[in-house]
Amino acid sequence: MEIIQEGQVKVKVHLGKISKALPVFYNPIMKSNRDISVEVLKALNKKNLQIALPLAASGIRGIRFIKELPKSMVKSITINDLNKQAVKSIKENLKLNKIKSKKIIIKNQDANLFLLQSKGFDYIDIDPFGSPNPFLNSAIQRLAREGILAITSTDTSALTGTFPKVTQRKYWAQSYKNELMHELGLRILIRKIQLIGTQFDKALIPVLAYYKEHYFRIYFQNKKSKEACDQLFKQHQYFLYNLKTMERKISRQNQEKNFITIGPLWTGDLFDKKLLEKIKTKNKFLNTIKKESNQVGFYDLHKIGKIYKISLKPTEQTIKKIKATPTHFSPTGFKSDLPIKKIISLLKNK
Repeated sequence: MEIIQEGQVKVKVHLGKISKALPVFYNPIMKSNRDISVEVLKALNKKNLQIALPLAASGIRGIRFIKELPKSMVKSITINDLNKQAVKSIKENLKLNKIKSKKIIIKNQDANLFLLQSKGFDYIDIDPFGSPNPFLNSAIQRLAREGILAITSTDTSALTGTFPKVTQRKYWAQSYKNELMHELGLRILIRKIQLIGTQFDKALIPVLAYYKEHYFRIYFQNKKSKEACDQLFKQHQYFLYNLKTMERKISRQNQEKNFITIGPLWTGDLFDKKLLEKIKTKNKFLNTIKKESNQVGFYDLHKIGKIYKISLKPTEQTIKKIKATPTHFSPTGFKSDLPIKKIISLLKNK
């Protein structure tokens, strides 16, 4: 084991190939995931939160919360893991950081059993190895009114078109592998989680959703309301895409001549702009999202150049020329509500 520094804490972790075979799972690549979770909670500025980490592993996220969030924000943090070695590691890491807070509760249970035996939480963070599917029902059932549900998924191949049959089976939608696959995969995942929520009359509304490196991450605000659930369904539609022209449409119909069909998926906003404005950060990734518009889908310059045989200027210059916004989904992508014909006309006009 090695001692590493992350944020304001030090933890003993097992470093090596990222796999379930690690005695206690720790993924250094997920540092940004944990950084952003701290930023989001600070921006939400809620008081006396009861926080649950059902799949805590080394406990680093919970330890960072107790060290980095304002004291008034946290009423309790319950850190749980089924792995006995993980529980031992959590206790050691608390000692390493000289934390003796009565706000911290440590459990050694199956994640679903832990959640279902609880009275409920204001913030639940599901950060599994792979798909979050096995934990959705129990997490949503125990999410408090106006609570926040944070979901991570590394099940990217199933959501981005590599295995279309798996997408249908696990996420109840059609996917397609192209330049838009990460955004559309994220939107497919959002809809799946929302459908689980509506079973309990809980409308799960994304306040921040993104793709980074090898994972999807979504923060949902829970609204306990049958009417709000009904409104969600109106934003579950299909994304139609013409492979030859790059034309796209949002539609309730799942077929149209010359278009492939992706979805159904969430066509609402991926970010709450007011919340993002409250996050004061030097984080380049988050600052890109702050500039991004909430249109469904984006245009990729490389794809435009290839299909329309256009020699293009660098992304930043092109975005400025057509008054578009950058997108975190692609360094060569941009978001615009203009139709593709108008974009091509602007690009050809030197």
